[in-house]
Amino acid sequence: MNARLIAAIDTPDLPRAQELVRCLKAHCGLVKLGLEFFLRHGPDGLMAVAQGTDVFLDLKLFDIPNTVAGAVRSLLPLEPRLLTVHASGGSKMINAAVEATTHAQGVRPKILAVTVLTSFDEAGLAETGIADGTAQQVLRLARLALDAGADGLVCSPHEIALLRQAFGKKPLLVVPGIRPAGVALADQARVMTPEQAVAAGADYIVVGRPITNAAIPAEAAAMIAAAIK
Repeated sequence: MNARLIAAIDTPDLPRAQELVRCLKAHCGLVKLGLEFFLRHGPDGLMAVAQGTDVFLDLKLFDIPNTVAGAVRSLLPLEPRLLTVHASGGSKMINAAVEATTHAQGVRPKILAVTVLTSFDEAGLAETGIADGTAQQVLRLARLALDAGADGLVCSPHEIALLRQAFGKKPLLVVPGIRPAGVALADQARVMTPEQAVAAGADYIVVGRPITNAAIPAEAAAMIAAAIK
């Protein structure tokens, strides 16, 4: 098992998710469950799927500070190890999420701030009014989030070195947009291989379809786990 590898279980199919976790937990440190799954099955579904495996709950919370704090408190009984908020929600919202985790009775979840989604490229950001490019926006949001108390960041592989240079080793960097060599890019614009991402300084890499859509998911996960050991 490689603790750095997170398998993204992006399916609303409960039996399929349970089977994937069952066959992948020997190779992955965590499994990621997101909106697609959680909105269909809720807390009971998460508990049914986790099967003793640590969960990265990727809900990208984004609302007024009081609402986000309440949402975090509601999620604490599920004991997710990692929980995401949008950095663009602002420092008060992020700090409210962090403060809410102090009510945890068990393991306190680490709050990760999402900077710029890996589906964005420069043109996509420009459409939203961000004219100075991806790197500057990532740095801007990362600094805001870390100053507000976030434990770490979700970032594209191509921002790992930038963030390490700016903030050092302390922030936890969780990196989606990972594609083994030869795998099609699909809907992500800024990607990197598992080996490249870990070498650049990623604490965790998140891999979805290259594992879950493989003919034998456990073998695909084992190969990636071995490659980044």
